[in-house]
This record gives sequence, C-alpha cells and structure tokens, in this order.
Amino acid sequence: MLKPSDFDYELPPELIAQEPLPQRDASRLLVVYRDREDFEHRIFREIVAYLVPGDLLVVNETKVLPVRLHGVKETGGRVEVLLLRAVGQDLWEALVRPGRRVPPGTRLRFGGGWLTGEVVARTETGGRFIRFYYACSFEEVLRRVGEVPLPPYIKQKLSAPERYQTVYAREAGSAAAPTAGFHFTPELLATLRAMGVGVVPVVLHIGLDTFRPVREENIAAHRMHREEYFVPEATATAVNQAKAEGRRVIAVGTTVVRCLETVAGEGGKVRAGAGMTDLFIYPGYRFKVVDALITNFHLPRSTLLMLVAAFAGREKILQAYREAVRLRYRFYSFGDAMLIL
Repeated sequence: MLKPSDFDYELPPELIAQEPLPQRDASRLLVVYRDREDFEHRIFREIVAYLVPGDLLVVNETKVLPVRLHGVKETGGRVEVLLLRAVGQDLWEALVRPGRRVPPGTRLRFGGGWLTGEVVARTETGGRFIRFYYACSFEEVLRRVGEVPLPPYIKQKLSAPERYQTVYAREAGSAAAPTAGFHFTPELLATLRAMGVGVVPVVLHIGLDTFRPVREENIAAHRMHREEYFVPEATATAVNQAKAEGRRVIAVGTTVVRCLETVAGEGGKVRAGAGMTDLFIYPGYRFKVVDALITNFHLPRSTLLMLVAAFAGREKILQAYREAVRLRYRFYSFGDAMLIL
C-alpha cells in the first residue's frame, strides 16, 4: 500500500520560486533517464540537444482566467469569490469567503457593476453556485474585474500577469496554469519545428484542486477532481501516426499526460473528442501513449508528484528531487524544469 508519506521530501522554503526568471527559456533543466543512474544538468533552451526530427511535442493550450473576484453584497459587506468551473450557461461553481454570510439568494456586485451575480444554491462541499449577469463577453468582464489566482505558495504580487500563461495559451477556462509550458518561447518553438519536431495541442482546463494534497492513508482511495478536456482530430491523428511509426510522443506537463492517457484505448490508440476526466495516475499505472515528459518540480504528497513517480519510478524521482535541492534548483510554478527520457 502506497501512502502520501511515500511521496514526501524536504524542501527549504527559499527554493520555492516567487517570480519567473526574466527569460522563460533560461530556467535550469534536470535531465532524468529512466534506465540510467546519472542525471544531467542543462539550461532549458538546450532541450534541443535531446529532441530529434520526428519527435512529437504535445502542449496544453488552456488559458488561465482571472477567476478571483472581489465583490460587495447589497448590504455593503465585502465578499471574495473564487470561480472553480462553469456548470451551465452563466452558472459557476465557486468558493466564497466568508461563506457563512453568503446564503442562497444573496446578490453580489463586482467591479462597480460590470458584473453582478446571485447565489442560487450551496454545493455539497460547502461552496456556492452563482449565476452571473453582464453586458459583454464573460472573458472580457473577467479581464476587467478579476485577478489571476496565483498558487498559495506564491506570496508576492506578480508584476507581469502574462507570465502566469504559456506563450501558446488559447482556450480560456483554467484556474491554474500548465506550468511545464512556461519555459517555451516562440523562438524556441520555431527552432524545434525547423528541426522537424512536431508540436500539437490538446486542452485540459485545470482546477484549483491541482494543489490539493492527498489525505487518504492509502493513496488508491483518493478521488481526483474532474477536469474538462478536448483533443482535436488533427492531434489524435498525429499522435497515432507517431506511435505507429515508433516516434516519441513527449508530453509537456502532467495535464497533457492525463489528457492523452484518458483518451487512449487499451492498444494505445488515441481518440479525438471532448469530455471530463478524473484519471488518477500513481505508481503501478501502465502508460499507453506518453514516451517522455517535460515537467516542473511538484509539491510533496501531491497527485502531480505521484504521476511523475509513476512515469519514472518513485525512488528515481525522489533521488532526482534530492539532487535538485542539493544543487539549489528553483521549485514549483515559476521554478525550473525536468525532462524525463
């Protein structure tokens, strides 16, 4: 039985990156081989040395919405709302603080009236369902009145909010970013394409539960949050062709892994389409699609760390994390990267 404590490690707080580096591709890159004991240390832009013509990079084109809202009730009381996911036309599941003072029927106003809402019901987990009213597009309204909800371990305000997006973010819908993609620049992607490396998209919208630790003593009892995904027909075709020809499929981030493995049949063939996934990948899982992984360094006891451990081996990953701590790598969302081959 695997326990959350089997995925713990010591991290000095000063190694938690509080802001991104000035240049995206200047972060460090720890290269891990699943069949070798040694590690290699590079700068991220040097990833070109490990990719070859015919490799297929799969990226997550989700875009983070500014879903933290500060509003007022009709009584004048202040309320903070954190949107979790859309559950219908203009209806969202949300966390509300202070929740006990926001019962169903409460009317809320945000940004001086650009956005209004009404609490229509409580959720099973203590949140709220809120129906919103606005004049222009919802994404435009959120840009005016919302804030990007940075992870709880980032304590300072981000001076350049666009740095909490990938350069290829297209489809709005996430409450958190697919951070493995932060290291790519348009120039680096152009270099890879010129080398003959394919780059294709999927979308998986990330919820804030991605930061939630596993609390069950037996991790197999943990239930993942459901997240919305979309795999384009062209991406499914490209992945299936790469697998048929023996070329590598390289996932940029754990969200891409979950998306591809969700839509793969037993034979590894990927199907296009949209849906919801609650796939929990932990050691013992048999991968059907992904051959290599680009990822950041993840929180102890998190489902993200468990996925990476499933891909490379728990002892290998914990050893790699100890090496990264020893060499003062930067950790978490704005930190350094790992390439697992």
